[in-house]
Amino acid sequence: MKKFKKVMLFAVAAGAALSLVACSSSSSTGNSKTANKKPSELKIGVSISDTSNPYFASMQKAIAAYASSKGVSSSNIKITDAQHDSAKENANVQNFISAGDDAILIDPVDSDSVVAIIKKANKANIPVVLMDNNANGGDRLTFVASDNVQAGSLAAQAIKAGAGSSAKTLELQGTPGASSGIDRGNGFEKEAKTLGLNIVAKQSANFDRAKGLSVTQDLLQANSGVQAIYAQNDEMALGAVQAVKAAGLKNVVIVGVDGEADSRAAVKAGDMYATVAQQPNKIGELALQAVFDHYAGKTVPSITHSPIVVLKKNNVNTAGINW
Repeated sequence: MKKFKKVMLFAVAAGAALSLVACSSSSSTGNSKTANKKPSELKIGVSISDTSNPYFASMQKAIAAYASSKGVSSSNIKITDAQHDSAKENANVQNFISAGDDAILIDPVDSDSVVAIIKKANKANIPVVLMDNNANGGDRLTFVASDNVQAGSLAAQAIKAGAGSSAKTLELQGTPGASSGIDRGNGFEKEAKTLGLNIVAKQSANFDRAKGLSVTQDLLQANSGVQAIYAQNDEMALGAVQAVKAAGLKNVVIVGVDGEADSRAAVKAGDMYATVAQQPNKIGELALQAVFDHYAGKTVPSITHSPIVVLKKNNVNTAGINW
């Protein structure tokens, strides 16, 4: 009888150990459903921060087109617009979680506000892919973006090339809390210091063209002799172009980041000196492909970089950027 009890105790202990290992293995994959599925079998939710911005509109269109090309029906991919509102973004993502979607793509409005909803998706074991803006918490399958630190650094180099190493420079910052703007700012300011650029003022214009105009007007009035303006996105840069023209200023070097159609036209016309062009369409495609790869059992890197290129007048028509 004692021998039987020992055998039973060993079996129970072994079973408990196996159960613990299984739980540990499951939690280590965390943000990950594990069953193999074809793209056509997947239900995917997508939250875009602001589709009124051409950059994100391009991302949205590319995701829809790429999904269709891989056999995902329109009913199985839901793309929503957060309208630059974190609460709306969280509500959209909550709907995806409640629907039991297989994966969620998020372009965060704010890197902090999105954390709680990412953790809810993690708890539901739904893979999360972040696009363009990172999050300051929660687990992700991958983060797909241009190297925004490098983009800022390249912008500083463009300003030096166009206005000289000691140019008096304004910096238009993006939405407070957005990781893309923070990274572009850090990259720009570090390189500007190395190059000797003189950043005389910086202020948020919320990634918005109209605010880029009004903020630049205020900064130009408060700072004489401005020679260059760096904007953390093209929409603000295009607002700065309007402000510079309205002020009757000549030879102010304006550099943005994105590479949208209007900024490419402004570079071609000489109104902007350069734009550090991203490819939001590629970001959307790479984000969706990460989901497909995950469900095909492939390893997905924690960071996926989309290429960037500096567009000036001499290459704006030949670099192949078109979104």
